[in-house]
Amino acid sequence: MNKRTIIVNATVITGYAEISDCGVFIENDGKIADIFNMKRFKEKAFPSDTVLLDANGAFVSPGFIDTHTHGIGGFGTEDGEPLSIIQMSSTLADYGVTAFLPTVYTETLDKMIKSTKAIVSAMGKEKGAKILGVNIEGPFISPKRIGAQSAAGVQEVNFDTYYKLLEAGQNKIVCMTVAPELKRMRELALEARKDGIVLLAGHTNATYENIMEGMQCGILHTTHFFNAMSRLHHRNPNAVGAIMIQPDMNCEIIADGIHVHPEIIKLLLREKPTSNIVMVTDSLKPTKQEVGKLIANGVEAILSNEGAFVSKEDPSLFLGSSLVLIEAIRNMASWGVPISNIIQMVSTNPSRIYNFSKIGTLVPGNFADITIFDKGFHIKGVFINGNLIRNNF
Repeated sequence: MNKRTIIVNATVITGYAEISDCGVFIENDGKIADIFNMKRFKEKAFPSDTVLLDANGAFVSPGFIDTHTHGIGGFGTEDGEPLSIIQMSSTLADYGVTAFLPTVYTETLDKMIKSTKAIVSAMGKEKGAKILGVNIEGPFISPKRIGAQSAAGVQEVNFDTYYKLLEAGQNKIVCMTVAPELKRMRELALEARKDGIVLLAGHTNATYENIMEGMQCGILHTTHFFNAMSRLHHRNPNAVGAIMIQPDMNCEIIADGIHVHPEIIKLLLREKPTSNIVMVTDSLKPTKQEVGKLIANGVEAILSNEGAFVSKEDPSLFLGSSLVLIEAIRNMASWGVPISNIIQMVSTNPSRIYNFSKIGTLVPGNFADITIFDKGFHIKGVFINGNLIRNNF
């Protein structure tokens, strides 16, 4: 049974608001029982077995949710091994992540199936962050916008492939990246909606009209916005322009300052509702890896001076980020974004967009998935289902 815990002297970020001088009461069922002002703390009667944790003014927020990560610490989805996914879970928790979607690369179908099965097998065996399901990046993407995906895996819409991935996913596939301009994409989108899978437009060479057609059949989210998609043009807004213009379109953003310039992120925040932006890392297997060769999806990588992983053979090819979410939060704060908005983008929004139940906000009745971090953006504590699994006080 979990321990009843009271976190006191906290700056609580509920997911929508920042409230200073607060406390959070976690019941022994692993759920949040109350959030209260410290002025009322002495007036409240708590059970005698309650553990007291003093946050010393630190931020207490909903646990971070990384919905797009390929790997971390030398372990990745491309390993096709459940133990690698479990190790990802443990390492992500060190950086404040309480839940995540391991993300499968576009690869040959057998490799994609193996990675998908590994993720499903690891669910329920986590040593840290919860595995919420499977994110599949492709394989129905544009050959003109492959990026760091494997060209060997790129396909036109193929329902036989789709159903094989579904079978491997055992109803645990949460989302899939697709190129809306591909033939038969409307059919696929309608099928995915029936299957409860969120489609994201990404690795796409779509025109403005293609994106609008995709929205009409339920493609309302986008993968690592601005990257690996057709760029804004004054004669056709293309994918980038359509996503900026349409307020109802959700989008991922990699806030490392490299994949997207900080001033462009500020522009995005002016043009799009905060509620429709999701911060992700797109982190790779060598992220935070301390020893050994840096390999990302079979490609030897180097960490550029700017901080992104690039191909050793072709340094002009971005492979992905070396980001963790607490670093992304620090970056956004340094660019003048209010902390309550940042946490909304890193916890609340992904929970709503992907229909995750009872996480993403700090409200009574929700699971006590909580990240505590100080004003210097150091992780101080991590709760998952009310259990304090990381304690750096």
